[in-house]
Amino acid sequence: MAKDAYRFLIPLFAVTIIFYVFSLWSHPFFLVPAILIFLLSIFVAFFFRDPEREIDPGNNTIVSPVDGKVVGIKQEDEGFRISIFLSVFDVHINRAPISGRIVRQKYRPGKFLVAWDERASVENEQVQMTFEGIKTIRISLIAGIIARRIIPCTRQGDTVAKGDRIALIRFGSRADVFIPADCSIVAVQGDRVKGGITVLATTGE
Repeated sequence: MAKDAYRFLIPLFAVTIIFYVFSLWSHPFFLVPAILIFLLSIFVAFFFRDPEREIDPGNNTIVSPVDGKVVGIKQEDEGFRISIFLSVFDVHINRAPISGRIVRQKYRPGKFLVAWDERASVENEQVQMTFEGIKTIRISLIAGIIARRIIPCTRQGDTVAKGDRIALIRFGSRADVFIPADCSIVAVQGDRVKGGITVLATTGE
């Protein structure tokens, strides 16, 4: 479980206990909010899960930085943009798509449009990271209407291995992965992908 979960779970469990005690000492009605808040706590624990992953070992592969569904693959001037939507039921730990150095990491404020909206890539709050390794790969971790905070656990200049944890997006969100034109795209729109495991493209090197 991600450490950030505890700032939510501790208050939720505390309130659950308070309502439960009131239900015993005062009125059974207080058992209803106790059960509802406990169920909310279970969902929060589920959302912040941080499973271990067997990272794809290929030296010429670019893996998904997130869990979710591929909602768009577009060819652009610099290459390809693969857009992945994360629902509230997906793992929200983000991972490095390649091994290398983070040469750029920048926070950009913006709106909170629904994450599956194409405009979210341009208009929403996001953290942009550029990795230099076997290729130069750029990703944008994008907040959505529910996700209101992106929490990087890396800094510009850090060296990471493919699949290393790099950030956490709280609740539903989106990730855009920018891949050079000389790479071969493996992902297909509609695919379900897993961070650190699913190959999005190969470099041919």
